[in-house]
Amino acid sequence: MMANKSELLELEKGFWTGDAAYFKANADTECLVAFPQMAQTMSNADLAETATDANRWRDLDIDLKGIIEPGSDIVMLTYEAHATRENGEPYAALVSTGYVHRVNGWKMMFHAQTPLEPATKT
Repeated sequence: MMANKSELLELEKGFWTGDAAYFKANADTECLVAFPQMAQTMSNADLAETATDANRWRDLDIDLKGIIEPGSDIVMLTYEAHATRENGEPYAALVSTGYVHRVNGWKMMFHAQTPLEPATKT
């Protein structure tokens, strides 16, 4: 199963802008997450609860840095993201996400963000 880069990037954008239903539909049963404030395994339901209005983003820009497919049903991608929080605060991070292919499509099973100093894009 060859991963479609465009499809995966659209999935990623949905995790930045989607609601709890989007998370439930597109995250695997369990997902390993790593953020500066938390690193743990989360269930699909617990992960979906993080998709609150206060955490939504706009003006998302994704600059893909790399993508690998170590197995026929696993793909990893890494990118630099720039976005604006709902309150207008800029945010930038290096992001890595892992997907596993299930019978009903690609599901996020790993996600990590390392915040960067929010610089104005030129």
